[in-house]
Amino acid sequence: MFRIALLSLLTLTACSLSTHAARPSTLGTASSSVQLLEVIDQPGPLEVETVASVDWQVTRGGLINLKSEKAKAAHLEEGDEPIQVYFHVIRHPTKGVFLVDTGFEKALRDDPSHAAVRGLVASFMHTEKVVWHAPLAEWLAAHPEPVTGVFYTHLHLDHVSGTPDLPATTALYAGPNEMKDTAFSNLVVQANIDRALEGKGAVNEWQFKADPSGRFVGVLDVFGDGSLWALHVPGHTPGSTAYLARTTRGPVLMVGDASHTVWGWQNDVEPGEFTSDLPTSIVSLHTLRTLVAEHPTIDVRLGHQRLPAAERAHAP
Repeated sequence: MFRIALLSLLTLTACSLSTHAARPSTLGTASSSVQLLEVIDQPGPLEVETVASVDWQVTRGGLINLKSEKAKAAHLEEGDEPIQVYFHVIRHPTKGVFLVDTGFEKALRDDPSHAAVRGLVASFMHTEKVVWHAPLAEWLAAHPEPVTGVFYTHLHLDHVSGTPDLPATTALYAGPNEMKDTAFSNLVVQANIDRALEGKGAVNEWQFKADPSGRFVGVLDVFGDGSLWALHVPGHTPGSTAYLARTTRGPVLMVGDASHTVWGWQNDVEPGEFTSDLPTSIVSLHTLRTLVAEHPTIDVRLGHQRLPAAERAHAP
């Protein structure tokens, strides 16, 4: 009885991920995987750079579903897993510079009491385990070219926490239902997400439509020229989005946290406890891995670890 009452209370007190404003995106044209596949193997105009913002360690059970049969057979156990937090830089010859995710905010290192992520959440994240490489503000200072917008893979703290380092005019884009996804944990997280987005314009939500072929949940041609594709891959979060960039060196796939780790990707095992919908995440991961198996020149950029060089032929 107590358990039922507690679960009822948690449901009643669940809140949205963020109170920040959201609106439908006017960028991006609904498309299909058929149109994507027509051009996927053709070199495109983009350049993609992946930057490791920090090294970190987090609990393995959040990154890999340790209850899966493959994880059990491999004798994977709970413990700290070394990861990195990335942001990706996309350069379009006419549209400008865009980021995929934002790394970590400089204030989290230099002035943690005034960082967007602070207090109980910072303690829970064990930010004392962070080894700093490139807080977003430092990277921006060394690369004065303006950033036109940020394409989030999803809105978890380790993907949005660098946002305060960006100018207020930077446009923000994320998948559908990310902002209003409700969970009890958001009672603690929400204020941190709100601070990370504070002072920025409304988050533009991708307007996916059903992929006619059924391969993906939705496909968008972001710039309308076939150079960058947004792929709706829900599961880890409702709006989780992967991005396929056609670069001068071949296709680059930024999967976000559809797969955090090398082991998870190589063994087709979905993320773990940090994921909101495990059955859906299994489908999304398998769909992405199938795409790569069919087009092996794709350079895969995982959420938090780097694939071996032999599997990333185009990586800078």
